[in-house]
Amino acid sequence: MAVTPPPADPSGPPAEAVGPLLRGVAVLRALGAADGRCPVGELVRATGLARSTVDRVTATLARMGYVRLDAHTASLAPRLMELGNAFLGALHVPGPLGPLAEQLADELDESVSLAVPDGDGIRFVHQSTRRRAMSLSFRIGDLLPAERTAPGALFAADWTDEQWTHWRERRAADPLDRGFPAIPGRPETEAESPQLASSVKEFEGRAAEARDAGLAVDDQLIEPGLVAVALPVRDPEGRTVCALSVVSHTSRHSAASLRRSLLPGARRTVAAMERLLRAPAAPRTRPEARLTDWTTASKQELGSGFVESLARGLTVLTAFDEGRDALSLTAVAEATGLVRATARRALLSFEHLGLVRRDDREFRLTPRVLDLGHAPLSRSTLPEIASPHLAALVRTVHDSASLAVLDGDAIRYTARVATSRIMSVHITIGTRLPAYAASMGRVLLADLPADERAALLDRSELRALTPHTVTDRASLDALLDEVGAARHALVDEELEEGLRSLAVPVRDASGRAVAAVNVAMHSSRRTPAQVRDEVLPELRATAARIEADLRIAGRFSPVPVV
Repeated sequence: MAVTPPPADPSGPPAEAVGPLLRGVAVLRALGAADGRCPVGELVRATGLARSTVDRVTATLARMGYVRLDAHTASLAPRLMELGNAFLGALHVPGPLGPLAEQLADELDESVSLAVPDGDGIRFVHQSTRRRAMSLSFRIGDLLPAERTAPGALFAADWTDEQWTHWRERRAADPLDRGFPAIPGRPETEAESPQLASSVKEFEGRAAEARDAGLAVDDQLIEPGLVAVALPVRDPEGRTVCALSVVSHTSRHSAASLRRSLLPGARRTVAAMERLLRAPAAPRTRPEARLTDWTTASKQELGSGFVESLARGLTVLTAFDEGRDALSLTAVAEATGLVRATARRALLSFEHLGLVRRDDREFRLTPRVLDLGHAPLSRSTLPEIASPHLAALVRTVHDSASLAVLDGDAIRYTARVATSRIMSVHITIGTRLPAYAASMGRVLLADLPADERAALLDRSELRALTPHTVTDRASLDALLDEVGAARHALVDEELEEGLRSLAVPVRDASGRAVAAVNVAMHSSRRTPAQVRDEVLPELRATAARIEADLRIAGRFSPVPVV
């Protein structure tokens, strides 16, 4: 269920708060605010921490796989999304309701979003967007002011007097919305007292209308041309869990016509969502907790460069997930393998930071967990995810590595890291090569259903590109069956004389091959046997690391493969 978090305690951290954990969260927030990549020196200035402290924090985060360090720059890594995913899973909204939002987007041919409240703001937790020249979508986890959105008026309809007071104070302190970098700022004139008073009264009226009508409209409040209508999605107790929002452009709809045309379909979707919410979430299976062993080993290896209390503290957030939205201290300790005292101090630290709220003897995550780098990472593409792993592979095997996807009867290169050799394979991003004669093409063809593969090959012109190219259809079919069984393809001088290439598939969470990675070299570099012995294990390990990141990044929203 969506929850409204308390603000971080302005009186300072409690005595039992974990200092390294507070500092680690500050670094992650600063990296997120810098769009996921920042020189370490800038992190020092942004957080006010000592350079040595930032170095130890980033080294620990790198050890956890949450950050990558390149020279003097830190970048967020996809694995960090497991923290935001813990909140999204515990929320029990994007997982079960996302497919219904996608169906509605297809039905209406408009973008559909799911949003939850966060204090006096909102955060989108799911988006089903349309590909258009003029479209507006926000990253999952971006914070928007409630008064400039349709979902915000719905949530404000249920605000207490205390929440309204807090909102008015925030509007007075930040009349131009400088504290919301995800949206365009307001005109300078809106900071003037009459205009500010008018906007406050206008939002109060919109919230009252939303309460009466059971829906809310955004008529170009965020940006000229953008219109949206939102409906509340309620749990069995009648509480608003999230808002379903349909977004369009004034070139397609006015706010009034959007409301008229979408309401029947949107209301059917909301009813289906509310039926789903009546079913309890099944607890998500967790691996056996071995955190203590891992952090102890890391501390022994890295010494003072590894902040053990930071690593253990962040892991507390991953105790929450599907079917574990509210946990007792004992449950958190059991899920993470931490002693109760360590888990308690971490929870108190997160409560102070506004990332956790306490309900009696249970704890819940708040939407502010998404501040820990989730928004910039939510736009990651498969080539962006794969590129650091390809670079590491090239450093190991000293030959070029690439990522490609199937594009009709060809493969299209989407990421590539070249090696520095006098004689090396030179291919640019976007290059298309015939799938039947390329190693990456063969592993992708081998993964297709038999009828789909047959139809694709029927459309392909099987030309001999070299004297070694397999063009006989029966021989090619048999070869693709062998590739499927072996889970790799070695193509030796069939695409180009002197070129030897080895490829393996990259699979998504469903097990479908969505891309392939390869290592290509001149045939004089290694024999085919050496390629299998020396390169294949490294290539498979690289594909496994890409797949692990892809599963985390794509858990609640699809990752673009190009």
